[in-house]
Formats: sequence, structure tokens, C-alpha cells
Amino acid sequence: MKKNLMSVLIMTLVLVNLILTVILMISIVPQSKKANELITKVCSAIDLELESGKNEGDINVPMDQIEEVKISDGEKMTINLKSTDGKDHFVMMSVSIVLDTKNEDYTDSTVITDKEGIIKDEINKIVSSHTIDDMREDTRGVQNEILKKLKDMYDSDFIISVAFSDIQYQ
Repeated sequence: MKKNLMSVLIMTLVLVNLILTVILMISIVPQSKKANELITKVCSAIDLELESGKNEGDINVPMDQIEEVKISDGEKMTINLKSTDGKDHFVMMSVSIVLDTKNEDYTDSTVITDKEGIIKDEINKIVSSHTIDDMREDTRGVQNEILKKLKDMYDSDFIISVAFSDIQYQ
């Protein structure tokens, strides 16, 4: 009889433990999901803040450690633009690349001038994929697109900006 009473007592304690575990799970799991969502949002906001300036053309480098390299010695490049109205459009502009001389990947400006043909080709591809309206309204976006491509080509961030000057549209 004592064994039977002990079995009933153990079974009762197991059921009470199970019921308390279920109550804990019902009350804790939704709160932990909400906490995890909040943590995820905060982490993504922090990541956005950290990544926000990487590909933008904002120069956050002191002027004494900046070097400007003019593509084709500052001569204007003439690039045909994508047409949406059936007419031929082109842009004439000078392109400069701004380098951070204190960056660990920077050696000297010959890094750019030695590959000038490839760089001009990439600039031509990117600019020619835009319409005249794109170029007029979002020149900064085109510059950032070129900057991102150059950073990918060199697998480095010593290139900090791409600048257009003497822009003429036709």
C-alpha cells in the first residue's frame, strides 16, 4: 500500500510540475519574442548607422590627406546617354577621383593612372546606362554608383569620392 501511495504522490508532483511548466511557457515565451524583436530592431538600426557612410561620396577625411586624380588629365569625356525619347543625348564632363592618402591600401596616384583605361570604361558603362534626366536630377547617385564600382574593383576604400566637373548635356 505504501508503494501505491508513493506512486500516486510522485504522479501528482509530475502533473503539478507539468502544469507549472506550461504556465511558465505561456507567460514567458511571448515576452521573450517581443524582447527579441526589439533587440533585432535596435541591432539593425545600429548596423544602418555604421554602414550609412561607407558608399556615399561624403568626404570625412581631412584635406591634408586627400589627393585628387583627374582622369585623362582633366580632359572632358563625352559619353552617350540612354535615350527614352528617340533622340541621341550625351554628356561631356571631366571626372576626378579623390583618394585618401593615409589609407593603408593607398600607395600613390599611379594606382589610378595605371588603370585609367579600365576606370574610364567603367565610368562610361555606368553613365551610359542612365538617361539625361537621371544625370540632371541625380548626379550624386551616379557618382556614388561609380564610387561603389571602383571600391569593388580595388577591393578597398582608399577611394573616397568621385567628382564631375564642367558638365554639359546635349
